[in-house]
Amino acid sequence: MRFVQIIDFETERLDEMEQVFEEAGQRFTGRTGGPSHRTLLKDRDNPRRYLALIEFESFDEAMRNSDDPETSRMAEQLGALCIGERVYTNCDLLDASELK
Repeated sequence: MRFVQIIDFETERLDEMEQVFEEAGQRFTGRTGGPSHRTLLKDRDNPRRYLALIEFESFDEAMRNSDDPETSRMAEQLGALCIGERVYTNCDLLDASELK
């Protein structure tokens, strides 16, 4: 079953966070496993708040990714760019459909 982790965070440094994601993507190129999709949402009512939806092939794949030292390093870099604590929500993906 596909798995999605939702990360709820606030930042005023999104450009720097995107740079961290880009650099990590270059380091992860050619590596098996890891996230399959990333979606970033911005809260219209709170311009500092974002939700990142990180999709994996399975929960087990997400846990292997979490155990990777490179992932931990990236999470530390991102955390330093956040305001306050990040909130993580772990979800099983039951359905994803194109509506148009």
